[in-house]
Amino acid sequence: MAVRDDVPPVLICGAGPTGLVLALWLARRQVPFRIIDKASHSGTASRALVVQARTLELYRMLGIDHSVTSQARDVDQLRLWVKQRLVGTVFFGRESTGISAFPNFYVFPQDEHEAALENELNGLAVTVERETELLGFEEQADRVLATMKGPGGVAKIPFSYLVGCDGARSKVRETIGADFPGGTYEPIYYVADIVGSGPVFNGNLNVALDDADFLAVFPMPGKDRVRLVGTIDRQGSDKQFEWNDVSSDIIRRLGIETRTVNWFSTYRVHHRVASSFRKGRAFLCGDAAHVHSPVGGQGMNTGIGDAINLAWKLDAVLRGNLPQELLDTYAAERIPFARSLVNTTDRIFTFINKRSGFATAIRTRLVPLILPRLFHRAAFRRAAFRLVSQTRIHYRKSALSIGAIRHIHGGDRLPWLRDQDNYAPLTTLDWQLHCYGAVPAPLATWCKTNNVPLHDFAPTHLIPENTLCLIRPDGYIGWIGRSSDQQDLARYASKWRLVTTNPP
Repeated sequence: MAVRDDVPPVLICGAGPTGLVLALWLARRQVPFRIIDKASHSGTASRALVVQARTLELYRMLGIDHSVTSQARDVDQLRLWVKQRLVGTVFFGRESTGISAFPNFYVFPQDEHEAALENELNGLAVTVERETELLGFEEQADRVLATMKGPGGVAKIPFSYLVGCDGARSKVRETIGADFPGGTYEPIYYVADIVGSGPVFNGNLNVALDDADFLAVFPMPGKDRVRLVGTIDRQGSDKQFEWNDVSSDIIRRLGIETRTVNWFSTYRVHHRVASSFRKGRAFLCGDAAHVHSPVGGQGMNTGIGDAINLAWKLDAVLRGNLPQELLDTYAAERIPFARSLVNTTDRIFTFINKRSGFATAIRTRLVPLILPRLFHRAAFRRAAFRLVSQTRIHYRKSALSIGAIRHIHGGDRLPWLRDQDNYAPLTTLDWQLHCYGAVPAPLATWCKTNNVPLHDFAPTHLIPENTLCLIRPDGYIGWIGRSSDQQDLARYASKWRLVTTNPP
């Protein structure tokens, strides 16, 4: 169904990864929008590095996964160092190949990531409007009137919806009056891209735990290039730090020989979640909605998850076939995950930085002893991969989620079947029905009559025979039931205006 001619476009404020992914989805679906950013150009340096498996699954649906994986560096090992001694190796990718088509995590600097996303957007004949700033907005009966300042001056322009992807200092969040509770950690961290040599230049993620220092070493695309992330000041002073202020002790103990420092920056780490992700026709995504520690490489990926969740719902409502209530599920699905993530990373980050003798002993003695042993267990590796890769995220409590078959519930991410690749049909970005086992003739007729795409697969140990899964455009299960539950399926589809005819 086409978008009505009288519907104003969507306004996306902010052209970081979150805003660009939202724009890519709308562009693929031919939903009119504009994307603005007050910066004159895309980022040239950044802290976000890791692209997780779930993000790449969503990118595959958009047809852009290869743009990232072809340039990124895949990593499946974490090497743990304590006081210059390698004490253990944690393998990520082992046992995870049956969970996702992307069994590792991928290192892709955010500035290069943004460039790849913007290039994909340009290929769809869409350009980011640079040097254009949102000054404010007001909601009217059926639209948002935004005041924007760009190269041509100040103008007031109507939009159907407005999405703030404008970072931790979000103008959109400020305007809707959402609180941003949380705090700031005391230590100041540094990020440095360097070219050099040493034992940690091994193509893996290396983490060093010492009595006084913490250092993470990420492999980067390019020869002999790594990114260092560590503490530079635990008192949180306002001094302007430089590379020469970095403690040489841990650098020396790890045998790092630095030839070139390409980029250096310092930053404070915050942990906050907005009190609301929506007010009327204005929404918050990404850092405008939540910020947290870099533990686990979750931040940017969470923002991209926000963007996909909201994008398909805006698309569905603007096309006129799904009710406005669908938009209420955006905050209901994303806020619980954001709060849980902030609480989890807060506990880990606090532990990493705690200076007591007891905490130091646990970090430098107990963790190196226990962690590698835990990762020798396949079940633990799989659980850890699901957690970090964000493939474990679910929306079971959502109003959109109905049914359960064995361990699979409505609201779960559709399990990936390696042998059958049941993710291939998801590239249409439409609701679709997956049938595992023989397709009942009345069901096939009902799907054809209602233009519901139907795909059949062989049953597996994960998804048993005679299971039906109605898949949302973002690859999560909306409704799940048996082949004999076709009337329940039809009632669900009718409730959300996916169909208009009677049950089969």
